[in-house]
Amino acid sequence: MASSHVHALQTKHAGIETMLRAELARPAPDAATIQTLKKQKLRLKEEIAAG
Repeated sequence: MASSHVHALQTKHAGIETMLRAELARPAPDAATIQTLKKQKLRLKEEIAAG
């Protein structure tokens, strides 16, 4: 069960990374959106590391 949970978190993490890259590629990236995405990504990374 834990591995499927970790896999789901990794999938979410990858999705946020994709959104972050898309936002950064825009001509005028929104700093607030970037900050929010980075925070979400960090929380997921910490949860993945915790197991």
